[in-house]
Amino acid sequence: MYRGRTLSLSFPPFTKAVKWLILINAGMYLLIEILKAIAPEIGNALFYGLLPLIPTMVLHGWIWQLVTYSFLHSGIFHLLFNMLALWMFGATFESDWGTKRFLEFYFFCVVGAALTTMVIAYTGMGGVSPLTKTVGASGGIYGILMAFGMIYGDREIMLFPIPFSIKAKYFVMGIAFIALVSAIGAAAPGRGEAIAYFAHLGGLLFGFIYVKFLPKRGLAFGASEQYFGIRNSYYRWKRRRAARKFEVYMRKHNRNVSFDEHGNYIPPDDPDKKNGGTKSGWIN
Repeated sequence: MYRGRTLSLSFPPFTKAVKWLILINAGMYLLIEILKAIAPEIGNALFYGLLPLIPTMVLHGWIWQLVTYSFLHSGIFHLLFNMLALWMFGATFESDWGTKRFLEFYFFCVVGAALTTMVIAYTGMGGVSPLTKTVGASGGIYGILMAFGMIYGDREIMLFPIPFSIKAKYFVMGIAFIALVSAIGAAAPGRGEAIAYFAHLGGLLFGFIYVKFLPKRGLAFGASEQYFGIRNSYYRWKRRRAARKFEVYMRKHNRNVSFDEHGNYIPPDDPDKKNGGTKSGWIN
């Protein structure tokens, strides 16, 4: 990768979340292959029924498939290419964003790609059906690629092993174009493969949505801000309401008390402090 005008052949670090995602994906692939060899019924049940994304099963309550499908891969090269892209591009985001926000982003794209896949499955496009299974981390990977092109668009990427570099934004445009053309081609009559390509497009779409429209510090931070904002507004309303009730109560006893618009008590003027004196009250 080029940084400015300096060519760097160093590899990105194995950040915490990236390392664990790669280990889990590789471990799941190895486990499934072992089970297929020594206990085919269990291995096939996991790979073809329980863990892949099957739209009709998700709608019947198997919602874990919206995530678990991303840990399954149909072959060793499918796994290797996805994990290489996760390492090369995902580590940059985890280094800059932190582990929690990176994982939030990654699984946002994974689930988004799954939902896109389900919508396409129920259209019957390309002959696919709600019973078609989908596996692979490509939805999350394509989301990472889209975000990389948007945020680090001017960085130059070397297309290894070809000695040719290209800016990240143009690289992502090329990837998106290939995914779109592949989806359109696979959706042609007689082809039942469109669903995987539309999962790629779903990852690209949700990667774009996350970067463009969601809070800059992530969904979890934005949600917590909203929660505490609503909670504090509720407490302020309760204090103003209690202040009004107290004013009514005191007037019934021929005494006047005052509160400001925030519900803070306003003490009566002290004759001894009129010159240079200050008022005190509750602090909001």
